[in-house]
Amino acid sequence: MAKTSKKTPSKRTPADLSAAEIGGETPGKADAVPADAEISSSFDEDQGNGGETRQTANGDVATLTTQQGIPVADDQNSLKQGARGPTLLEDFHFREKIFHFDHERIPERVVHARGYGAHGYFELTDSLADVSRADVFQRVGERTPAFVRFSTVAGSKGSFDLARDVRGFAVKLYTREGNWDLVGNNIPVFFIQDAMKFPDLVHAAKPEPDRSFPQAQTAHDNFWDFVSLTPESFHMIMWTMSDRAIPRSFRTMEGFGVHTFRLLDEQGKSTFVKFHWKPRQGLQSVVWNEAVKINGADPDFHRRDLWDAINGGDFPEWELGVQLFDEEFADSFDFDVLDATKLIPEELVPVRIVGRLVLDRVVDNFFAETEQVAFCTQNVPPGIDFSNDPLLQGRNFSYLDTQIKRLGGPNFTHIPINAPKCPMAHFQQDGHMAMRNPKGRANYEPNSWGAEQGGPREDPAKGFTSFAEIVDGPKQRIRSETFADHYSQARQFLLSQTPIEQKHIADALVFELSKVERPDIRARTVSHLLNIDAGLAQTVADGLGLSLPHPAKAAREPIADLPPSDKLSIVKNGPADFKGRKLGLLLSDGADAAIFGALLKAVEAEGAVYEVIAPKVGGVTLSDGTRVAAKHKIDGGPSVLFDAVAILVSQEGAALFAQDAAAKDFVSDAFAHCKFIGYTAGAQELLARAGIAEDLDEACLPLAGAKDAESFLTACRALRYWPRELGVDLDARPA
Repeated sequence: MAKTSKKTPSKRTPADLSAAEIGGETPGKADAVPADAEISSSFDEDQGNGGETRQTANGDVATLTTQQGIPVADDQNSLKQGARGPTLLEDFHFREKIFHFDHERIPERVVHARGYGAHGYFELTDSLADVSRADVFQRVGERTPAFVRFSTVAGSKGSFDLARDVRGFAVKLYTREGNWDLVGNNIPVFFIQDAMKFPDLVHAAKPEPDRSFPQAQTAHDNFWDFVSLTPESFHMIMWTMSDRAIPRSFRTMEGFGVHTFRLLDEQGKSTFVKFHWKPRQGLQSVVWNEAVKINGADPDFHRRDLWDAINGGDFPEWELGVQLFDEEFADSFDFDVLDATKLIPEELVPVRIVGRLVLDRVVDNFFAETEQVAFCTQNVPPGIDFSNDPLLQGRNFSYLDTQIKRLGGPNFTHIPINAPKCPMAHFQQDGHMAMRNPKGRANYEPNSWGAEQGGPREDPAKGFTSFAEIVDGPKQRIRSETFADHYSQARQFLLSQTPIEQKHIADALVFELSKVERPDIRARTVSHLLNIDAGLAQTVADGLGLSLPHPAKAAREPIADLPPSDKLSIVKNGPADFKGRKLGLLLSDGADAAIFGALLKAVEAEGAVYEVIAPKVGGVTLSDGTRVAAKHKIDGGPSVLFDAVAILVSQEGAALFAQDAAAKDFVSDAFAHCKFIGYTAGAQELLARAGIAEDLDEACLPLAGAKDAESFLTACRALRYWPRELGVDLDARPA
């Protein structure tokens, strides 16, 4: 590789400052070092009397002030009576600074506490004017500002990203007719049918109250006790035990509105609708052993992935799809469309793509935007309405209440991230932190003060109207009999998976239930699995060393012959290429420069990114003398962080790595997780010491020369070589 081929970087990166000729990661991905950052080689900072660093305002550097705008002379020391005397109460700068610090935290969300958000836009590609008067669905090509927050559900704000959990997929569209919040998940169904049970579900899933653990996990007695006594949960259990609950990235998840909503046209005619977000990046997940290790290596794995993708110009994109159906279909469908534990297979009601969602800007401040954003399912513009789904009805009440509690009062819509971008006019006033109040004499209506002083009035033509549904029946607490089938769609989901996905569901059930201490709860859970699939129940029972119990009582006989739906499988809906994925390059001194250069070109051509792992973070020197920086030291860059790996080492480098446990884990984990592995001839000793030299398969590809780089990246498009798994994990077989 000729040194003269190095391009002048458009921005300074840490690699540039270390004088490396090639950075340790894809150009444009590395965080930029500000052009005016103080780069010092002497480290001789100005100091005060006690040796404290003193940096002062000058030139373009602003003067520090208090919140009241008073310039600050000294931000290093509190005001004292003498150099070693007591701190004085009159020190208003210290008091303001410490008081504000003491009040920085607000209550975290009860659920969805750990989240990450980004800005973007929604663009309509197919008008829905034929079924909805919602302004956002009228004009093809028009873009509507959007903010999206992804989240885990059960864990606290400080938990890890790759918990086995549902993911929140909440979208706020700032439409011309007010904010529309589509507050969904990456799974199209839910655990419960009635919001009355939501507190019980969350209490059961959260850390057990006497011991306050486990964190961000459902593998404990309380959760499985609750769901095994709540048969309606078992469709959702199939999803959360599947790979849907451990996604590779926010970018590779589907999103669903979960509930049935209504669209209303200009005449008030109703059409039922279910909303879908389909990732243009394709579906992709990790495997469980990999997730556990990612959480140790990088608890912020999903956050970092979204941040890097957007800042690198690889903007995530989803298509908005709708399933539209009428009362006649709803009446003839095998299940109740108001039941949030059921879905409508796309083979029965195709998804019509009507728009696209693009995330193209990260937040300026995490707290101000991602933490303070408030989603409410009740926020829908004219032309969209609610169904009688009892879970949705309860959410409409609960979300507003929780935002008022969390954000300190009813004026959370005054916070910029929550404020509509359309004109607003109302008589709501005062309250904590009011940023704006109605102007004029009148703060009520009706009034007789005229247009200028009297304020706004209702608008029957433009305003929100509900569907004029005729409802009759006695007032009673009751669950509809049409909600009583709890197993048929759970079975349909299982049979829609590929054999390897079915194996992962069984593996997950065995793992979770193995953490349950009470044998009767394990047996009760398996009794429900018998109503879903006898093979699955047997596999789980065998994995637990459990005798098969009698099947649980079914409120309604399950439908055994529902046809599989390919859209429910991740493997069948994966990406077509390696675009947006990450290749880990394990390098040593003396690594083949030509192969390295060819791999970088192939990665760029594929639209992927790379990161270099080396014995030292300072980098390595290639066979032609080129100096390459490293993104990771081998101890901090395990193969679980990458979608595929290439081992580019000299013989001497392989011998060095062969003595290092982390390097051997890098190789053996990549193999165990069914990843594609490229390797140069010098890597043989490392492969042998990692224990895989005798087991290399067709997804372990030799890199004999530069010409092999392109074919290796092409092979990586498959992401995993699943036939390998049965050879490295025999805990469970396909159901």
